[in-house]
Amino acid sequence: MREFSLEIIPSAADIDELGHVNNAVWVRWMQDVATAHWNAVAASEHIAKWIWVVVRHEIDYAGNIGVGETVTARTWISDPPKGARFDRNMEFTNAAGMVVVRSRTTWAIVNRASGRIARVPREVAASFMEEEAE
Repeated sequence: MREFSLEIIPSAADIDELGHVNNAVWVRWMQDVATAHWNAVAASEHIAKWIWVVVRHEIDYAGNIGVGETVTARTWISDPPKGARFDRNMEFTNAAGMVVVRSRTTWAIVNRASGRIARVPREVAASFMEEEAE
């Protein structure tokens, strides 16, 4: 698997009335990190042809962070796609290294031109998967 990570610092607008990052913000960050990962590893012609949409979120909240605290998002694809779908794993760790949010999100690939869901092409999947040893 090819991992991707991104550091995030919440702003005051990300904080709810309990003084922690709002649950909706965590979901937005999941999309932002997934998109950044796609843009970092995919070929430009794949980015031009395909777009990803979320079809399912499974999220475990084990902790939280407040305004100005740093969280590191780490994401990876652990299994090959199943038809049009990929499961993406994500963990957010605080400065102490504790996982505060963990998710598994199912994404489907869509052809930009037709707007239709399609089987994930092998060459697109290869962008996310570990290269085989020769």
